[in-house]
Amino acid sequence: MTQPKKKRFTTRQLTTMSILAAVASILFLVEITIVSFYKLDFSNIPVLLGTFSMGPLAGVMILAVKSALGILHTSSGGVGELADFLLGLAMILPAGLIYRRDKSRKGALIGMLVGGVAATIAGVLANIYILFPVFGLSPETVVAIGQGINPAIHTQWDFVLLITAPFNVLKWGAISALGWFLYKPLSPLLHGSRQVG
Repeated sequence: MTQPKKKRFTTRQLTTMSILAAVASILFLVEITIVSFYKLDFSNIPVLLGTFSMGPLAGVMILAVKSALGILHTSSGGVGELADFLLGLAMILPAGLIYRRDKSRKGALIGMLVGGVAATIAGVLANIYILFPVFGLSPETVVAIGQGINPAIHTQWDFVLLITAPFNVLKWGAISALGWFLYKPLSPLLHGSRQVG
């Protein structure tokens, strides 16, 4: 007699994931211009909270729904949403996997630190190999934009190292900090109980 297959997610967890994806999609619409064409948004905070409370797979699913819904109002033909998805993956997979092995504040902190570094590296590579070419930004154009911000920029790599990388450090640092402070008070809601996980 075969055992009934255990569901990967409970109905409550699926409901929580849906709510987090909806909140993330709304936050995706609210952007703060930091420098040049780089805009800060906090849509990955619900993704991070879902990852810590329900695991990396849940985080990936929340992120995928957020990015898919973002395509409905895209101004980049879906390219920006693809980049956001890839950078989000680079953040939440290391963070979620590390936290799953060590469910402590230390584990969460190390996970977010590793994830932030991975997402920053992914942001640099995504700009060089995906965003600049797709948006038709030649190396000369990128340098011209960069020199308007920092005269020390003479190549595309200067641009991504002196502008893209610091922006991503700021972005993922802010998301990690807010996620750090929000997770504990929201933990009962995320877990559907009074138990902090």
